Amino acid sequence: MKLDHMTWYEVDARINQGAAVLLPVGSTEQHGPMGRIGTDTICAEAVALAAASRCGGIVAPPLAYTPAPFNTGFPGTVSVSAEVFQMLANEVIAGLLAQGFRGVFVVNGHGANLEPLRTIKSTLPDNQMMIRSWWESDAVDTLRKQLYGEWEGMHATPSEIAITQSLLGVLPENQAAEPPRKLSAEYVRDHAGDRHGPPDEHRAEFPDGRVGSHSALANPKDGERLLTMAAIVIANEFRSFEQDR
Repeated sequence: MKLDHMTWYEVDARINQGAAVLLPVGSTEQHGPMGRIGTDTICAEAVALAAASRCGGIVAPPLAYTPAPFNTGFPGTVSVSAEVFQMLANEVIAGLLAQGFRGVFVVNGHGANLEPLRTIKSTLPDNQMMIRSWWESDAVDTLRKQLYGEWEGMHATPSEIAITQSLLGVLPENQAAEPPRKLSAEYVRDHAGDRHGPPDEHRAEFPDGRVGSHSALANPKDGERLLTMAAIVIANEFRSFEQDR
């Protein structure tokens, strides 16, 4: 159930029943030659909505403008500073809690969001906020590795492209038909959490926008599997989060 599709009467009744709320957080940035600009937001919201349909949860409107400075060398990317994002997310989360929701469960779709979100969580009383990236559970991560192995990579991943394909259809592969340069284990370790370089350097190093990810391996059937698996995990975690409040 979407918060923005509800009346205040409905919201009031759910809050009085002890409802928590799901908050999707994504980005607005390039996702390679065949990935949509809104991929991270699309995935986060889709997982949140699919999870909510399983557990009767409420899903707040997504936050789509977040830090992605390394990708601003590509057309379509809109990045805000980590400080601005943290301030906005903090206001939204505080506002939801002030309305009476028992907790805010963030469904994340973008690595650079994590540090600001964790900072917000550290300022709140225990159990008022939970953060889960849709891909981080053992079940979803295992499925990603089974489907794509090392070609999952770090950005414009086949798993996230597959989810968008299952929802919105398949876009032309363009340059993504050819595999990208594989990443070393050291690179993955050192750049986890979207710790990439300045935009000009980043585009020079990854000229088509993919970071070790063979996007063309994606297909809608895989996307359906990944979306379902992520939704099951998030629904179970959200149900426990809401009941424990």
